[in-house]
Amino acid sequence: MCNAVTDQAPRGMRYHIALAGRRNAGKSSLLNLLTGQDVSIVSDTAGTTTDAVNKPFELLPLGPVTFIDTAGIDDEGELGNLRVAATRKALNRADMALYVVDELGLTEADRAFIESQRNLGLPVLVVFNKGDLASPSADDLIWCDAQGLPFQQASSVAGHGRRSICQALFELAPEELKAKPVLAADCYGPGDTVVCVVPIDMAAPKGRLILPQVQILREALDHSAIAMICKETELAQTLAMLPEPPALVVTDAQAIKTVAPLVPESVPLTTFSSLFARFKGDLAQMVEGAAALDRLKDGDRVLIAEACSHHVQDEDIGRVKLPALVRRYSGKQIEFDVVAGHDFPDDLESYALVLHCGACMFNRAEMLRRLRECTRRGVPITNYGVAIAKLQGVMPRVVAPLLARAG
Repeated sequence: MCNAVTDQAPRGMRYHIALAGRRNAGKSSLLNLLTGQDVSIVSDTAGTTTDAVNKPFELLPLGPVTFIDTAGIDDEGELGNLRVAATRKALNRADMALYVVDELGLTEADRAFIESQRNLGLPVLVVFNKGDLASPSADDLIWCDAQGLPFQQASSVAGHGRRSICQALFELAPEELKAKPVLAADCYGPGDTVVCVVPIDMAAPKGRLILPQVQILREALDHSAIAMICKETELAQTLAMLPEPPALVVTDAQAIKTVAPLVPESVPLTTFSSLFARFKGDLAQMVEGAAALDRLKDGDRVLIAEACSHHVQDEDIGRVKLPALVRRYSGKQIEFDVVAGHDFPDDLESYALVLHCGACMFNRAEMLRRLRECTRRGVPITNYGVAIAKLQGVMPRVVAPLLARAG
């Protein structure tokens, strides 16, 4: 069920599978067995893996995945505690986990760790590794059965277990991972026209489109639709050229105030970020979170969360434009903090609102975990596109077609 390496799928479109377990349980050896390559350093010395190792791979029939080899959950000392924290962060962005057990079997710490991850909604497959040294105990197998926890046996040394683990991972994968994801294709049909509006300003990357724009265009082609692209200054001309109205207009959220009056009310209109709010997370929760913009008070803290790190420019949407819009809309003195990449603050409760980017560089599992974490800690969350639509007074129009299809 495993196949050749692939680096072609965008990082946020790959399914992330983390390998976790105690030090020297054989996680790195197992990763090498699964990929058929020497991806991770293997040593008898406990704690050889310090930083997470990412390996893109093709796991058929599931598709492109990224295996994440992590440090041991029993690492010690000040540095070891940091490594354990990094392991937990890696699991936060995983869709599934392989929990690797050595010849000593499942300890109480192993069982507690597995239960904590499953309580967070993470599917876990237990792999009893080092089968050349010992078979799993009857007690361990009974515990797995009682927990409804799938397991497999393997020996990295003997080269046994690869095929059965790959098949078990496919069976364990949530159905949403096996289903073909839809960005906007449920909003149009074959032969329909989709118009994408892409402003070109200082923040736009030179010589290329950003990933959400590329994915919307490619999806339209894959579904035999006619994809057109223009700047907001040419939108009126583009619409006038069409023999009949487009099935959908998708615009960059920053141009929504300019674009909305140009698109007839009878034509569905949305934004790239709103589509990604649905594609990567929960649009209804994002819409509900946007209502917090009406409740902001002087001194409130708002968290700007970006999925990727990038060079900050004068017209940066998350760090410049959006904070200015929020301050103008609320009329309040608001404090803004920014996190990027996989960082997410421990003091989440101190924020009145989380404004998240479209998460095009995250997989769906990581974004859903952030949404669940905000829900658990009572912090509203929305994303850039939904927030901007709210701030510009056009949110009902932008999200209505998507919510109707989602529900």
